[in-house]
Amino acid sequence: MSGTSLDGIDIVYVHFEKKEKWNYKILNSITYEYSKDWLNKLKNSLNLSQKNLTKLDQEYTILLSKQILKFIKEFSIKDIDAVSSHGHTIFHDPQNKYTYQIGNLPEISKESGYKVICNFRNQDIKYGGQGAPLVPVGEKYLFSEYDSCINLGGFSNISKTINGKLIAYDICPVNTVLNFLSKKMNLDFDKDGEISKNGKLIKDLYAKLNKLDYYNNNYPKSLGIEWVNSNIIPLLEQYPNQIVDLLYTYSCHIAEQVSKNTIKETNVLVTGGGAKNKFLIDLINNKLNNKVIIPDITLIDYKESIIFGFLGVLKMLNINNCYSSVTGSSIDHCSGDIFLP
Repeated sequence: MSGTSLDGIDIVYVHFEKKEKWNYKILNSITYEYSKDWLNKLKNSLNLSQKNLTKLDQEYTILLSKQILKFIKEFSIKDIDAVSSHGHTIFHDPQNKYTYQIGNLPEISKESGYKVICNFRNQDIKYGGQGAPLVPVGEKYLFSEYDSCINLGGFSNISKTINGKLIAYDICPVNTVLNFLSKKMNLDFDKDGEISKNGKLIKDLYAKLNKLDYYNNNYPKSLGIEWVNSNIIPLLEQYPNQIVDLLYTYSCHIAEQVSKNTIKETNVLVTGGGAKNKFLIDLINNKLNNKVIIPDITLIDYKESIIFGFLGVLKMLNINNCYSSVTGSSIDHCSGDIFLP
């Protein structure tokens, strides 16, 4: 798994078993950070020509293959049913029926030597869905004890059951924006929200952010970096000399949007990189009257990777792993490509 915040490539070795219900056990996990060269390539990928993007896709597929083999060797792993891979999202524009994750070419199987299940989003787009979010099916089977599950990654997304129907959607951008602002201070990210908490609220910006049209749209709905670049960044750039205040204000905006979408829940599981941002979690918790549950660090970091592994399991068993109630597709379906070496 590689997220839009570019933290690195998350890999887990996880065992799934079904008795009365599905269970999982994390056996090994690691995040391989990107080299500076790869960080630059991925950051600039939106601007590539089709020819150069195709080349990047091929190179990234080989990179994933090498990292998979490195992981297997590093932890002396012997027993593998399959590798399940999300790849890295370059474009996600469901309104125009388009999504593109690099690293999902057949070569990933040939180079690694293992059965690979990947490319989970395209089929849903073809069926008229958003192609996202995909984690709710895993949350339904693996984390059903919570009223709702929120991931605070590049974007925040939520899954919950309403009137017996599983629904999920993206709430708002999180680390895509916080990290963008941190980089203006020559930092990769704002550790624990230590910088953010010293800022002041820019009231007019806060009001403008909360009035963005997306927040009034009905689910299913999802966000991509294109939306951030056209809707969020222009607002922030109106205050070029107030980075600390921007971090504070945007953190308040995240807390407002998250709380607005979880106000009726009694226990809310929060994972993803944003769960380590103490200031942000305090803001959310204050609005939700301490309903936030933060799990152990391994689950914070690797919950999405675990679930993409589970999506691969469901694909192998031909069990639906995409729900129309979540993505807006015309039917429930079993998504993903299976490549053999």
